[in-house]
Amino acid sequence: MKKTLKDLSREDWNTFFPIELVEHQSEWKSIFETEKKLILNEIGTEIIQRIEHFGSSSIPGIKSKPYIDLMIEIPKHLMFDETLIAKFSELGYTHFVVPARESVEAYSSFGKGDNLDGKKEQIFHIHMCPKENVMWRQIEFRDYLIQNPARAKKYEDLKLELASKFKNDRGAYVLGKTDFVNETIALISNKESGQPQV
Repeated sequence: MKKTLKDLSREDWNTFFPIELVEHQSEWKSIFETEKKLILNEIGTEIIQRIEHFGSSSIPGIKSKPYIDLMIEIPKHLMFDETLIAKFSELGYTHFVVPARESVEAYSSFGKGDNLDGKKEQIFHIHMCPKENVMWRQIEFRDYLIQNPARAKKYEDLKLELASKFKNDRGAYVLGKTDFVNETIALISNKESGQPQV
């Protein structure tokens, strides 16, 4: 029986989809805008309250996995709504539940373009949750790096180091970025509160 994304183990994901960073591509912004328009047209603005491009592909000048990461805001009562999930399935997306961890509440994730047969397509990853979910701080992280190129370069250097160490260990790659992300969000919080940055 042919495997689907739902069938993959952690080891399978690491084998099929190794970490590969490429130069920033100017067309990523327009690819995001096209996908955003498709989602809004098919699902509607009465359900989709906001769509943002985030992740490294949204930050000009730094290397990134060639994925388009989208953050989608929905009302809290529609979290894990089967009808809504089915609408994304019609657009070619596979749904996953991201379990709660530390301060992050469980939310929906979707993937499209991750092909097990080796066929190359644009990969899209969606993180969908209400505005109360702390995942939305990723937008502040994006904006801070865009406004602070030196900090963005440090992030790129870290990602390159981690990608060389953990090409086939996605979990370790993500975990290795956590401290940097949290430190950057702390910088943002201190700036907002007027506290001195150290």
